[in-house]
Amino acid sequence: MENWCYDKATVDKMAVHYETGEPIPADLWAKVKAAKNFRAASMMSRQLSFAVSDLVLHSSFDPDGPQTIHELFRDVAKQYQAQAPMDYDRFMCGFSHIFAGGYAAGYYSYLWAEVLSADCFAAFEEAGLEREEAVRATGRRFRDTVLALGGGVAPTKVFEAFR
Repeated sequence: MENWCYDKATVDKMAVHYETGEPIPADLWAKVKAAKNFRAASMMSRQLSFAVSDLVLHSSFDPDGPQTIHELFRDVAKQYQAQAPMDYDRFMCGFSHIFAGGYAAGYYSYLWAEVLSADCFAAFEEAGLEREEAVRATGRRFRDTVLALGGGVAPTKVFEAFR
């Protein structure tokens, strides 16, 4: 859960200057937080275009039809990205996640995993990140559900048990 890396109190417990022991200065921390959010919407738009292209390719695309996979990607990208790919773009040729990486019609799961991760971290925030015992209790609940149950229980049931 990478969200912990943006909680200053958590980072201060594990990231200190190697000589002085001082935590990350406030001005540098502000830059870290700003960098995290810089162009986040552009990244999300790009990921959405990948996910939708993957779903369309595996649900309704006709390889014998008039549209190439490159045209399909360009059409989808126009809906999700601020700038459509150039005509010569051949991104689909190297999109190995969906052709050779085991994510056929499942690329959207990257985005879904981010949603679930954020929701899990929200449980810790709701408990109160500054309340150590509440964080421990939430951590135990996370361990006993999400981590311990793994694939032995349906993912929805595991997540519901945690949240």
